[in-house]
Amino acid sequence: MNRKPLLAALVAACFIATPALAAVSAEEAARLKTTLTPLGAERAGNKDGSIPAWDGGYTKVDPAWKPGETRPDPFAADKPLLTVNARNMAQHADKLSDGVKALMAKYPDFRIEVYPTRRSAAAPQWVYDNTLRNATRAKLVDDGQGTENAYGGIPFPIPKDGYEVIQNHRLAWLGTSTQAQVRVWVVTADGRRAMASGGVQSFSKQYYDPSGSLEKFDGMHSLGKFLTGEPGSKAGEAILALDNINASKPRGLWQYLVGQRRVRKAPSVAYDTPDSVTSGIGLFDEAFMLFGPLDKHELKLIGKRELYIPYNNNRAAAAKVADLVTPNTLNPALLRWELHRVWEVEATLAAGKRHVVPRRKYYIDEDSWQIVLFDGWDAKGELWRTSYTLTLLAPELPALVGHVSWGGYDLQTGAYYLNMAGNELSNQFRAVPPLPRSFFSPEELANEGAR
Repeated sequence: MNRKPLLAALVAACFIATPALAAVSAEEAARLKTTLTPLGAERAGNKDGSIPAWDGGYTKVDPAWKPGETRPDPFAADKPLLTVNARNMAQHADKLSDGVKALMAKYPDFRIEVYPTRRSAAAPQWVYDNTLRNATRAKLVDDGQGTENAYGGIPFPIPKDGYEVIQNHRLAWLGTSTQAQVRVWVVTADGRRAMASGGVQSFSKQYYDPSGSLEKFDGMHSLGKFLTGEPGSKAGEAILALDNINASKPRGLWQYLVGQRRVRKAPSVAYDTPDSVTSGIGLFDEAFMLFGPLDKHELKLIGKRELYIPYNNNRAAAAKVADLVTPNTLNPALLRWELHRVWEVEATLAAGKRHVVPRRKYYIDEDSWQIVLFDGWDAKGELWRTSYTLTLLAPELPALVGHVSWGGYDLQTGAYYLNMAGNELSNQFRAVPPLPRSFFSPEELANEGAR
């Protein structure tokens, strides 16, 4: 028996299944100053010009705007180029995600209005500089679940596999210390809208501390806290999440439950546990488009494609809740969709693992490295869930922000939700002075919840 072909096949299979570990060469990284943007997107537009070249993003701050106020829509004068709905979606199928097509098939009134593409994503120069450094030094660890030798920028601006793309999302630029007053809205299958939760969301992205460095960084890249203030039955509840850049290190998760009047570790605030913040419509690992480890799935990079995605949705963020959160779906007339290039990553259940969503497809914006849409299939292979983020343009950071105003649809029950929405609230998503580490401690969580 000739074993050489079999051995070669096994070696090839191992190579495909194993996440890439090597950083790119200095020559390849130099493309970040020529054909690629400083964060790794294609600098040029597409062939027909429907996607323009990146020209630095949008960084112009309205002089009348003050931090905490509702942001203006810098592209308010734009008019839709086309409308895609159930009647004509076959003509645009190659530019639609499965979830969007399913919404059109389920709800004949659902549509997307496609506006001129504005490549508004930007970051500070120091983030660009760190991204260039990361390109030649960062590497994956923990079977692709963690990152090493990266700081203050996109770790893998020239990705080789799906694991690197997902790590880029985890470490996307969203500001350093930020806060927002938010509410979570849920809509039942019969069209009834209710507020599930409301409170203050705080983040400290210590990976992006401009005064820090790779040498000083302790690996704790994201500190997050949600303190609930409404409705009255939930007031005082809180969730604290401390995430390490390296998945092999312990993840800090705590909850303060008013009824028990104490802080408890909360290992169940992860994976496919129904998310209490969304009244169980969403799952915890769907929060912020991806929350916590993804080690129950294997990742495959499908490639890059052009897709209609929600983008530059400052108008939606400024809308009244009753106008935006409507029966069946968010109000299509208030949402802005654009044609962008996205990375497509497929996640399939790993051998020996269990998850109620065994297969997902993630779509990651090439300019901001944020998941903007993803779809999920159940164990029968039927499309079950589709999630979105209404990316918010924050030119003062500058950044295109994807971890506010996000949510998901349950295509089987007909329920949906909009999470971390600042609509009609007085303190919108904004940068704040550096939040101390003690602010994100279990002790402080107990103090705040007891007040």
